[in-house]
Amino acid sequence: MAKILVSDKLSKDGLDILEASGIPVVMKPGMTEDELCKEIVDYDALIIRSGTKVTRKVIDAAKKLRVIGRAGVGVDNVDIPYATEKGILIMNTPTANILSAAEHTCAMILSLARNIPFAHSSMHEGKWDRSKFTGVELNGKVLGIIGVGRVGGEVAKRLKPFNMTMVGYDPFLPKEVADEIGVRLTTLEEVITTADFMTIHTPLLPSTRNMISLEQFKMMKPNARLANVARGGIVNEDDLYTALHDHIIAGAAFDVWCNEPLTDAEKKLLELDNLVTTPHLGASTVEAQERVAVDIANSAVKYLRDGIITNAINAPRGKLTPETAPYVPLAESMGEFIHQAVGNQPIEEMEVVYYGGLSTMDSKILTVSAVKGLIKGIVGVDGANIINALPVAKSKGIDVKESKTDKAASYSNLMEVKIMSAGKASCIRGTVFGEEPRLVNYNGYAFNVPLAGDMLFVIYKDTTGIVGKVGSVLGAAGVDIQQMAVSTKKGSDKAMMVLLVGKTVDQKIVDEIAKAVNGEAKFVELADN
Repeated sequence: MAKILVSDKLSKDGLDILEASGIPVVMKPGMTEDELCKEIVDYDALIIRSGTKVTRKVIDAAKKLRVIGRAGVGVDNVDIPYATEKGILIMNTPTANILSAAEHTCAMILSLARNIPFAHSSMHEGKWDRSKFTGVELNGKVLGIIGVGRVGGEVAKRLKPFNMTMVGYDPFLPKEVADEIGVRLTTLEEVITTADFMTIHTPLLPSTRNMISLEQFKMMKPNARLANVARGGIVNEDDLYTALHDHIIAGAAFDVWCNEPLTDAEKKLLELDNLVTTPHLGASTVEAQERVAVDIANSAVKYLRDGIITNAINAPRGKLTPETAPYVPLAESMGEFIHQAVGNQPIEEMEVVYYGGLSTMDSKILTVSAVKGLIKGIVGVDGANIINALPVAKSKGIDVKESKTDKAASYSNLMEVKIMSAGKASCIRGTVFGEEPRLVNYNGYAFNVPLAGDMLFVIYKDTTGIVGKVGSVLGAAGVDIQQMAVSTKKGSDKAMMVLLVGKTVDQKIVDEIAKAVNGEAKFVELADN
């Protein structure tokens, strides 16, 4: 019989569901890695929260483990690639924390507006400094929402009755959805420059890391106040310190941090008298903890007892054959690639086309995998899975199509992903050699390079000396070139260069390359799918 190990505290409602299933349950919170390795050997399911780290060592020790259930959203405490390699399903509870996170955001904004934490501390020190803690009203102020998704939308609904004007930045949200909740969509720059209060609700992605830095702080109103209950790293913490210390903005309220707990270097933020802080409490309500516990308990029982998969992070759903299986990583990487290539702007349509042998196979799982890769850049890795890929795409106004053709292609099996964004089409083609995903065409430029890792694309007028210029910039930046290919296309005087490089290339370096070649440059960073 299957056995379930619960290694972090779980609410009684969740435990009751597990015990009522008839499946033996053991609860042992607070174990060290070595203790967990000894305990996990004979269990089929492991249910965790944020406290347990499911490392490669733990996975190797788990001889029977079939499923890891995370009572919460984030799964950065699980080695997902290795668990997937070992055939272990990973599930989470992506919607259970929404209301609690939204309410905590509102609480942080109100606390910041009325100086509640600082006044509280002052009174407990025996003081009565009323004038020192004069606050501001929300009435009539502009609320800027960066990421008008599920949490951001709930924040808007709750703060609308305070008579706030709502503006938002979300390149993936249809205008009609924003209109329904009373948020006027606009540019990130307008949100930053016009908002009196701002709240962040985006996932942490390469495109959102350090999205708010000193440059953005200097664009804000002097009386602006910023709240972050999303993810640490979206706001540059050193620049946040400068902005608050030098009174570039009036204040901030943060629940999330780059390092949790804070490092000694980060603790300088706690010295500021205009920063409201909490230790990642966005989901820490009785109700949210009950919901995540109930959701993950139900999911674990359904999977162990009936084989039903819900909220899977890493397992495909549908018919997967030995012929199509190698193309799942390719499809996901193609979706991830084309989203990064297009950038942060609305996507109206995505079409996946199959050529050759693939056109005769059941390709549904491949299409869904491509959509999953695409939405990673919209909702984050934690929020993207095979099960929710199509509904999320639909909610973002993306029309997903699939087509097949017996038209001759350059390869016996070929996938094509086409995107229509802001009236402009982008297209890539890929195939698999052995088990390695390969990029064979990008917007009409033919290549044959691995579709993986850190990739740099440079478009320039086809002339001599370009390779040297690109190499000089990368060399000066300490970026090694691992592979390079150049392509031209009929009817164009421009060439495209693709380079596989050894590390992330900063946007400043990308811009420097574009300037050096008098052309365009784009960096794409692909996860290991």
